[in-house]
Amino acid sequence: MPNSNSTPLGDGGIKIGIIGGAGYTAGELIRILINHPSAEINFVHSKSNAGNLLSKVHDDLLGETDMQFTDDLTPLGDGGGGGLVDVLFLCVGHGEAKKFLNENTVDEKIKIIDLSQDFRLGDTAKLGTRNFIYGLPELNREKIRTANNIANPGCFATAIQLGLLSLAKAGLIKDVYTTGITGSTGAGQTLSPTSHFSWRENNVQAYKTLSHQHLNEIHESIHQLQDSFPSTPLGDGGRGISFIPWRGDFTRGIFISSQLHCDLAIEELTVLYSEFYKDHPFVFLSKEPIHLKQVVNTNKCVIQLEKVGSKLVVHSAIDNLLKGASGQAVQNMNLLFGLDETTGLKLKANYF
Repeated sequence: MPNSNSTPLGDGGIKIGIIGGAGYTAGELIRILINHPSAEINFVHSKSNAGNLLSKVHDDLLGETDMQFTDDLTPLGDGGGGGLVDVLFLCVGHGEAKKFLNENTVDEKIKIIDLSQDFRLGDTAKLGTRNFIYGLPELNREKIRTANNIANPGCFATAIQLGLLSLAKAGLIKDVYTTGITGSTGAGQTLSPTSHFSWRENNVQAYKTLSHQHLNEIHESIHQLQDSFPSTPLGDGGRGISFIPWRGDFTRGIFISSQLHCDLAIEELTVLYSEFYKDHPFVFLSKEPIHLKQVVNTNKCVIQLEKVGSKLVVHSAIDNLLKGASGQAVQNMNLLFGLDETTGLKLKANYF
């Protein structure tokens, strides 16, 4: 049943605009939305590609849509262009979402889902009259249902948090030592030396050691459930999450391993995790070793627990472009408009 804050759906369903339509996250978003039973893409904005078919940039869309990119922002004006847009997805780079909203008029009736990091943190979650809710459904589902603006979480942040939220709810987190490896699509579509095939092939590299930008949002989320945990990362040996990310020799997916001290038996931990996620349709606890092929091309997160003595290791895996970006954005859209959150997201993994 639609929530009291949801927008009534017309014959075409939820009317959608996309800004920054040429990147990886926008491509995945379009792929999901053109098959979503309650969504209608009104326009996909790109200054550099205006007039080109979407399939010229996202060639996996050949035969799926005849839409063209546009540079026209008229649908975002007063009254939402006469009801042409219900929700606007911002698929732009970090710093660009805030700049876009400052430089362009977006009617207050239009909901916004931002996939950059511009509005994720508590001290940045407001712009003018717009207040942004951190869009991790497994943490903030009820707040999302009644929100107007969503800050979609980061990909590493999503994978790490989903592995730790159960422990935070039980007040069990102190120091966490985390490693995680991500595919080349995590670097975006613009080429850099470390995203070229010839560099990635047969290669791995640690980067942003202990300083990754997603640490701040992870700390805020853990602190939300466990107020004894610091709300910001603490350096110089202080308590918090120590995170080393890795660039991997594959295109998509994130695999996380978080290690911490825990006195609970594995049986108790299994009950704890199962209870926490029992009503969350995209998170699954596995008793067997997990791997990336279980989640790539899906909105799932799979989790596995391993215990040796007092040491607990939590493995978690997601698709960085789906549960880590566009899939989660659609999940948030579903919640905003009173739909079942799995609508349009029942995707099977590319296992073979």
